[in-house]
Amino acid sequence: MTFDTIILGAGAAGLMCAAHCGGRVLVIDHAKHPGEKIRISGGGRCNFTNTGTGPANFLSANPHFAKSALARYTPWDFVSLVSEHGIAWHEKTLGQLFCDDKATQIVEMLTGLLRKAGAELALESTAEDIRATPGGGYALTLLRAGRRQTLAARRLVVATGGKSIPKMGATGLAYDIARQFGLNVTETRPGLVPLTFPEGRFAALSGTALPARVQAEGPAFPEALLFTHRGLSGPAILQASSYWREGESITVNLSPAADPFTRLRAQRQEAGRKSLTRSLDALLPSRLSDFLSQDWGLKGNLGDQSDRALQDLSQRLTGWQLTPGGSEGYRTAEVTLGGIDTDALNSQSMEAKTQPGLHFIGECVDVTGWLGGYNFQWAWASAMACARAIKGA
Repeated sequence: MTFDTIILGAGAAGLMCAAHCGGRVLVIDHAKHPGEKIRISGGGRCNFTNTGTGPANFLSANPHFAKSALARYTPWDFVSLVSEHGIAWHEKTLGQLFCDDKATQIVEMLTGLLRKAGAELALESTAEDIRATPGGGYALTLLRAGRRQTLAARRLVVATGGKSIPKMGATGLAYDIARQFGLNVTETRPGLVPLTFPEGRFAALSGTALPARVQAEGPAFPEALLFTHRGLSGPAILQASSYWREGESITVNLSPAADPFTRLRAQRQEAGRKSLTRSLDALLPSRLSDFLSQDWGLKGNLGDQSDRALQDLSQRLTGWQLTPGGSEGYRTAEVTLGGIDTDALNSQSMEAKTQPGLHFIGECVDVTGWLGGYNFQWAWASAMACARAIKGA
């Protein structure tokens, strides 16, 4: 069977591309249902974009590569699409947009557009023996329901994502295909992932959460921090994790909204007989106050503390240096950092520069967004760049 375009991967980018690239299109995925990562995202409500999306919200060896696609398909373009299909949405915080109801509405919208465009969807299927054909185009063997079938297409779009959440079937297939055709793949590692610490260091604090500002070798993220049995999680940690490397430390500000020195000094005038540990309760959850008091050896009453001592304590609270032992890895990582080297791709079309008709879109490319809808916006934008190029060819 011959198609104009075969798309590998029925996730966000693959479905979006299939719905807009025109011609006879087949989408292949090994999963039982399309858009599985869409379905589980945002607590089941899909954080489908972020109104503040810009190139600065992405990590890549080439920070300029994403500019073209993001400029030509903006968050408001996708919001218009969502609204046209009667999907109610709301802004939660920091420009993050969610469905009012269920994430499956986004999947149903995309699959509906796919069907309307006449594209076909082959689920519980595997593509094998992918190869270029003489004279241009691509062929592969489709394995479905125990049967093998040879397919051909003028164009092949790879939208199989990265390695994150392997229990959902994530693999490094896109990287294997890229290498097969001579494209470079940058180092890949887990991103937006909880950080772990040895010997259950924070097990006693498991479940404790508070606002914080966390920084690795990159921007500081003022969001929630969560202590777990294994280490640290929460949006602030997930954001910083994408900039963290093993062996490096992170800086945690436990009081981002108030100057601890000013607060403690004022409290000293009013409640100097209160223990230093309990005085910290005005800034921190009491369980964390107890933990830090023991960990840092805090003793005495607040009234016994000099200004210098309170300044030193304030600096520890706003600049707590921690060295994680590792991360929870791809098992819980929301995204994969790194991927198909952007130097090998045309930013206007997502097509391989040295392999005509071969495109890579979405998470498999070395463009990784922050937490908060940015990675979905990259999926939509890169898919539309690819689809428009194919349709206009």
